[in-house]
Amino acid sequence: MDETFPHLRIQREEPVNEKRPGTYMPPKPPSDPASHGHGLQQQLETAIAQVAEDQGGFDDRRLFRFTVQKGFDPDDVAKIADADVRNDIEVISQEADEIVLAFVSEAALESFEALLTTLAEGGVPTNQQVFFALRGIDGWRPQDRMGWALRTEGFPEQETFNLDIELWPLEDNPPEREALWRAFEEWLAEKDIAKLDSVKQPGLTLFRVRCDRKQAESLLHHRDVRTVDLPPRYGIELHLRVTDIQDLGDIPGPPENAPAVTVLDSGMATGHPLLAPAIGEAARFLPGEDESDENGHGTLIGGLALYGDVETRLRDGRFVPSLRLFSGRILDRNNENETGFVENHIDEAVRYFRSQYGCRVFNLSFGDRNKPYRGGHVRGLAFVLDSLSRELGVLFVVSAGNVTGSQLLGSEWRARYPEYLREAPWTICDPAPALNALTVGSLARHDQTTNSQRFSGDPSEVPISRFNQPSPFTRHGPSIGGAIKPELVAYGGNWALNTRVEPNVIVPNSGLGELSTHWRYAAEGRLFSDDSGTSFSAPHVAYLASMLHYEVPEAGADLMRALLVAHAKIPGESLDLLGSDAATEVCGYGKVDPAALFRSLENHVSVIAEAQIANKRHHFYEVPLPEDFLSTGRRQRDLTVALAYTPYVRSTRIDYKASRIDFKVVTAIDLDYVSTMFNKATTKEAYQRIPELLGRGIGGQQRGKGTVQSATWRFRQFNSKSVLRQKRLFVVVTRNDFPWGENHSSAEEHYALVVALRDPENEEARLYTQIRARLQARARARV
Repeated sequence: MDETFPHLRIQREEPVNEKRPGTYMPPKPPSDPASHGHGLQQQLETAIAQVAEDQGGFDDRRLFRFTVQKGFDPDDVAKIADADVRNDIEVISQEADEIVLAFVSEAALESFEALLTTLAEGGVPTNQQVFFALRGIDGWRPQDRMGWALRTEGFPEQETFNLDIELWPLEDNPPEREALWRAFEEWLAEKDIAKLDSVKQPGLTLFRVRCDRKQAESLLHHRDVRTVDLPPRYGIELHLRVTDIQDLGDIPGPPENAPAVTVLDSGMATGHPLLAPAIGEAARFLPGEDESDENGHGTLIGGLALYGDVETRLRDGRFVPSLRLFSGRILDRNNENETGFVENHIDEAVRYFRSQYGCRVFNLSFGDRNKPYRGGHVRGLAFVLDSLSRELGVLFVVSAGNVTGSQLLGSEWRARYPEYLREAPWTICDPAPALNALTVGSLARHDQTTNSQRFSGDPSEVPISRFNQPSPFTRHGPSIGGAIKPELVAYGGNWALNTRVEPNVIVPNSGLGELSTHWRYAAEGRLFSDDSGTSFSAPHVAYLASMLHYEVPEAGADLMRALLVAHAKIPGESLDLLGSDAATEVCGYGKVDPAALFRSLENHVSVIAEAQIANKRHHFYEVPLPEDFLSTGRRQRDLTVALAYTPYVRSTRIDYKASRIDFKVVTAIDLDYVSTMFNKATTKEAYQRIPELLGRGIGGQQRGKGTVQSATWRFRQFNSKSVLRQKRLFVVVTRNDFPWGENHSSAEEHYALVVALRDPENEEARLYTQIRARLQARARARV
């Protein structure tokens, strides 16, 4: 076995340059300002008539939807009225290129109308450039309040049914927020609509109600309602395969200092012989239920989170837990949650396990098929996870969500694999869009069914995916703003078709899933079963994240995420099948290679840094490229840079994350040259034009949209003219917040940076020894 070493630490270089603010570019005046103003007048009249049909509301404000030019600062929209009434205009939300605006007083609306009349009559109103940025005015109509699932499926046919209601958030005004909640609950009581549960947070207000069709229609007309939608569907179809195991021997408990991994799911069979020695606590956060697993899903997830690759462990015959396993039940026996909001149950569970046991890694293997990400805002559970990640410093590992067989049957979908994986209906679903969490898609491991192994001459059962190709049910990104999602993939199973029955019928219990612990081990006499879904890919990553704490005990969520993506690579089989762009959309940065994840090797080295950066600043790191990495000879060598941070998020802004931190990899003759180059880039466009080192896999604009970012440079040969032999290599980290986010972010935001160098074909490479010597020399020089 190769000798291993602890990852190296690198210090940033001085200076810390300020990123100078760019120049504001006001909107261009329309060719006919008066005509532009007259058109807006007519639209406003129609919108006023629309909002007059609204009902309810905690005060007399009226809400309008303003379409604005791209890049317009929502906070500038208050300038459409005179200065003395601007405080009566509130930005409620930003929806893509639209802003939802509340006129709290009649005086504010009259002031806007008067300035608009001045423009329409050929005059010059105050702040006319704001009026030039306006493209349209509309009301917030009932059809705008309908969520995706409700638009797609319509109201249920039952006489009464459940609905989820989201109210407009009032993040910055606690008294108004309390009044909003109280008034809406009173209105529900007046309408005889039953309130079942609620989520009340500054940036997210949800109510689950039970009502009939007439009451549902009135909800669509309530002024304070943002969306009305069908409740979540967290159900997962299980196709289990039995695998018997005899005489496992005694299973020891984990070490006393073992890190923890927490599974929030359907509970856990805590008496299972493979799980019992590692169980820290199993608790329930679902009202009316105990902590046991009545579905089997949570126990399957628990085995994978505790052992990682259970199949490999079974093949080797060694089950020695290295982690403490915690279970929080938040789903019922149907793998659903109809007793209340899962957001509340998860919030309670995370706070409990974090405070009582210091748990930092939480696995959530479910997705709401009623909430596929269709662009626009991140809401619901994803928003809750993003907020908890920042507040508590925890890492959520979530599944991308599944395409279900029942949705695909009846179409020639197998013939369209893998193209259909990128179609609009198969986007990631809540909570997978969460930017501060790690989202995991699925790869197929097996392609031979149980029956194919038993009857080798029978070709009737045909697998859909092959080894290391995307599973036929995995969902694709991106998330908000084009952020790469899922970031990672892991083995999650496969499907096969029985061509003797019908060409599109999935084989049940095919044996193509991920093997793990079986919940009914005692009643059925089998310790293992398997299932397929992205649910079973996520705990592979949660296991790796938790195991990082053995070597880097202090690693927070940022460093864990950066290390994981820095050691990820899209399998060649997926690249050949999809091509690079499509592979990124489905597989993100790829599958984690654990070979050098926890500790460095001589020919695979990770250099890590953690720091806090102020807004409008640059941090500079010089990467010490070792002689062996730059040596002659034709072979593959990789340089990977990864960065992660956990920003404040806000559901009322389409930008969503308050902070923007990204990196560039550049070459320069010295530090002065590169610092001057970045200091001159005062605008976003100039910054983006700074040339990055050639040969990267994912460009800066694409990767910078996420809160965990990675790029790999691959080199085949170096000669005397190679740029890395003539110049020095720098990683430059830059923070540039959105204007609205400056008051919500910390003065200095934390980030983690990982630089990994790999020379896999050169067994004699001494990268680690040479890099360590260079870093030690720098440290002595600084002293």
